[in-house]
Amino acid sequence: FSAISYLRFLCIVSWNGNGIRSAAAKGFLDYLSSEKPDLLGIQEMKAKADQVPPEVAAAPGYTAYWNPAQRPGYSGVALFCRKKPLDVRMGMGVTEFDVEGRVIVAEMEPFFFVNAYFPNGKSGPERLDYKMRFKEAIADFCDGLRKKSRKGIVLSGDVNTAHREIDLARPAENVDESGFMPHERAWIDRLLARGYVDTFRHVNPDAKDAYSWWSFRS
Repeated sequence: FSAISYLRFLCIVSWNGNGIRSAAAKGFLDYLSSEKPDLLGIQEMKAKADQVPPEVAAAPGYTAYWNPAQRPGYSGVALFCRKKPLDVRMGMGVTEFDVEGRVIVAEMEPFFFVNAYFPNGKSGPERLDYKMRFKEAIADFCDGLRKKSRKGIVLSGDVNTAHREIDLARPAENVDESGFMPHERAWIDRLLARGYVDTFRHVNPDAKDAYSWWSFRS
């Protein structure tokens, strides 16, 4: 199989869990048991493996890999695999990003699965600059994997950016907010120009009101 053909037989899920300890108390294991995703990439874990119940840290039927941030209760990513990967890598090898536990990479037979939690950028200019540097770094990192191995790349995770107006409920009100600024959106254009595919828009090019997140505060 080519990588694309192989992917047709897999269930790959990306989810910002916003705290795995909270999710563990709200049916996380029930979800794994009923849906049985082949690969589940979780972002914003906010915990280390030894801070959650053992049955979550080592979920039945899965091999789990955790890459927490050095800062307690912050960021972090994890990967749950039904089939054990050939190799797993924590981070991109860039210290300023790796200390925040933002990337975990699984090498499967025909492709690399890159689970990433992109910075938010809303807390000020320094973090917005950090976010843009992260975006450029991970694009180069994925290109490097692809060129070196000739395998496909599945880049998945919480990108913290809406690409086009159709992807946002109120685009005009958010054009100056991190997550929808023109230069953030332009990065996605550049990524797609490198040969990557927005899988949701590929399958659902005109879908409206298809939002994966909504602020609970309002």
